[in-house]
Amino acid sequence: MEPIHLFPEAPVRTRWFSPENPTGAPGSGGTTDGGRKGRAWVPIAAGDTLVLAELAGTSGTVRRIWITIDDRSGPMLRGLRLRMWWDGAETPAVDVPLGDFFCQCGGRMVAFENAWFSSPEGRSFCCVLPMPFRTAMRIALTNESGVDLGMCFFDVDATVGDAHPVNALWFHAAFRRENPTTVRRDFEILPKVVGKGRFLGCAMGVRSNRGAYAATWWGEGEVKAYLDGDDAHPTLCGTGTEDYIGTGWGQGAFAHAHQGCPLADTHVGVHGFYRLHGPDPVWFHASARVTIQQIGWGSAEDRAVMRHRGTDPLRTGIEPVPWDPADPEGGIFERHDDWSACAWFLLDRPENALPPLADAASRMADLP
Repeated sequence: MEPIHLFPEAPVRTRWFSPENPTGAPGSGGTTDGGRKGRAWVPIAAGDTLVLAELAGTSGTVRRIWITIDDRSGPMLRGLRLRMWWDGAETPAVDVPLGDFFCQCGGRMVAFENAWFSSPEGRSFCCVLPMPFRTAMRIALTNESGVDLGMCFFDVDATVGDAHPVNALWFHAAFRRENPTTVRRDFEILPKVVGKGRFLGCAMGVRSNRGAYAATWWGEGEVKAYLDGDDAHPTLCGTGTEDYIGTGWGQGAFAHAHQGCPLADTHVGVHGFYRLHGPDPVWFHASARVTIQQIGWGSAEDRAVMRHRGTDPLRTGIEPVPWDPADPEGGIFERHDDWSACAWFLLDRPENALPPLADAASRMADLP
C-alpha cells in the first residue's frame, strides 16, 4: 500500500467519474438540477453501451470501481459486458461479465468482502485493484442481456498524472464458461497468454450436474498452472478444489481476505468461490495457462444411484476405467458440470490476444 502521509512529488490529481460528472472534469460535478442529486443514475437500454470513465493524454491509475444496478438477476449479471482499454489499444484488456468480474458467480448475488472485491449487502459491486495506464483509459458497460436496465449507479475513482515505472504492468481479465465441461479435459481458468506478467487469481462458479451425478461431491479437481513453456505437466499443481481456496474436506460458505466461497447453496449444488494470489504471487516470464480438473467423489451407494440414472462414472487414472460394479469402496471419478471462471492477471502489454467474450446467450443459459 502506498504511504498515505506523503504528498505526491508528481502533480497527481484526483478524479471521480459518475453520472453526476461523466467526464470527471474539474468543477463539473453535480450540474443537473442545481446539484440537488439531479443525475445519480442512468439507464442502459438493451444493446446500448455506457462509458463509465474515459481519459486521454495523461497517465493515471484507476483506484476504485463501484457499481449498483436495479436488476440483479442471473441473466443481467452475465448479460452486462464490462470492458476496459488501456493506452489506445484496439482490443480490450478486460472483457468479462459484470457479475463474475466482481466475484458474483453463478448468477447469484451474495454479501462478502475480500482484499480486492466486496459487496457489503449483496447489492453492489466494488473493486479496489489498482489499474495503471500511461496515456489513456476507457471503461465501458454494454447491455447484452436483451432487457433494458432501468438504473445504473457508478463511481470510477482515479488519479491522473501518476509517474509509473517502466516495468509497470497492465491489468487484464478474461472469462470462460463451459456448460457442460468435457470429461477428462481440464477446464481452462486462464487460456494461454504470452508475455511477462502475473496471475492474480480467479473467481469460479460451479453448477453441479445433479441429473447425472446426484448430490455427489464435485470438487476433487486440482488447479494447475503451466508456466514458461510447461507442456505435459505444470510447474504449479494443487491438491483439490476446496484446498485451492484454503479450506478442506468439502466447501461451505466463507469469505476471507484472499480466499473464500461466498456462495455455497448445497441444496441445488451451486457454488461461487475465489482465490486471490496477493501474498503468494504467481509470476511468469514467457507464458501462463491455468486449469482445473473436473473430478468428484462418491460412495458405493452414490455409484449405485448414478448407475440407476444411466451414468456409468469413470475412475480417474491414466486410462478411463469404468467403476467396477463389484467394487464395495467409494472413490474419485471423472465428471462434467457447468463451470465458469473470471481470471485476473497482469501483462507487459495492453492487449492479451485472447478470444473475445462469448456471446450473451451462452453466458446467460440456464441461470436462474
